[in-house]
Amino acid sequence: MIILDRVHCFNMVEKTKHVFGTKEWAVANVNFLSGCSNDCKYCFSKEMAIRFKRKTPDSWKEEDINWDAFNKTAKQRDGYIMFPSTHDITQKHLDLVIDFFKRQLSNGNRVLIVSKPSFICIKKICDTFGNYKENILFRFTVGSKDSKTLKFWEPNAPDYKERKQAIIYAFEAGFQTSISCEPMLDNRIDMVIDDLSQYVTDAIWLGKMNFAIRRLRTNGQLNDETQKAAEQLLEWQSDDAIIRLYKRYKDNPLIKWKESIKKVVGLEISTIKGEDK
Repeated sequence: MIILDRVHCFNMVEKTKHVFGTKEWAVANVNFLSGCSNDCKYCFSKEMAIRFKRKTPDSWKEEDINWDAFNKTAKQRDGYIMFPSTHDITQKHLDLVIDFFKRQLSNGNRVLIVSKPSFICIKKICDTFGNYKENILFRFTVGSKDSKTLKFWEPNAPDYKERKQAIIYAFEAGFQTSISCEPMLDNRIDMVIDDLSQYVTDAIWLGKMNFAIRRLRTNGQLNDETQKAAEQLLEWQSDDAIIRLYKRYKDNPLIKWKESIKKVVGLEISTIKGEDK
């Protein structure tokens, strides 16, 4: 009887545990690459790969195919599957991405495609999967309108002009579109919202940069320049600044808030995976 009570208590804790990160958006993540050529300085996945000795700071940008993950049978899920969550969609492996998507979608799944979008890649996906528009939601990562800022934090990812071009293409092709401004990379995220809102059918998510100094250090990126930039970003994302940001956009139906901001402004944090709100 005692054992049953403990199991019951454990299950209750699991059900009430706050979700964060990718769990706010999707019920499951799927990936088949280890490493990412974008080599973003603040990357969570890079930090994890280094901590668990799967990669080094230098080898992270080499994209290695995990064939077991690639060939794994696509399970049918009740809710969005996020792809990718530990790498990006790049031209080098685009044909494999297309094949991977076909298996996920043909099994009836809904796929949340998250990317710092390459125009060539997004165009190919849109042109290939026009019959699956109801089952695809794009979430394009854009943390700043300033390409110099993007280049600093995300060295090998597309610039702002290319990302906007990809977003417009997906929108005009009739796909569901959304934006992730997580992390916000400067104090001018209003410029991204103003410029891209017209191409968004779903939402624009705003979020802070988490554990900036620790991740930069682990990722081999912590030098005087990046430390100064990170400290400036943390100042821009102080509680007072986040509260002001929230007040500006709290009545905008397009804007959604990541857990990092909900904690600051006192919004309820979901306990349900993939609730996406």
